[in-house]
Amino acid sequence: MNQITVRGIAPDVEKQIRRKAKATGKSLNKVMLELIGGSAGPEKRRNKPAGASLAELAGGWSEKEAREFEESVRVFEEIDEAMWK
Repeated sequence: MNQITVRGIAPDVEKQIRRKAKATGKSLNKVMLELIGGSAGPEKRRNKPAGASLAELAGGWSEKEAREFEESVRVFEEIDEAMWK
């Protein structure tokens, strides 16, 4: 395993890292790897289209499902002229 030494970390940043490690029960090394990996990790994480995380969370519709929904609510787009007189 390769090693990197990081010098000059601001004291308040060090405290935050130590607190996070303690709060999560992780080693300092693991917390640092997660922090570094989040900003310098594989490119595939950054290549997701805008809104991808929302789609992952909420799901999405197939073309067929979207078409069926639009057909089922089309009646609500009709204006009843008699109601507006």
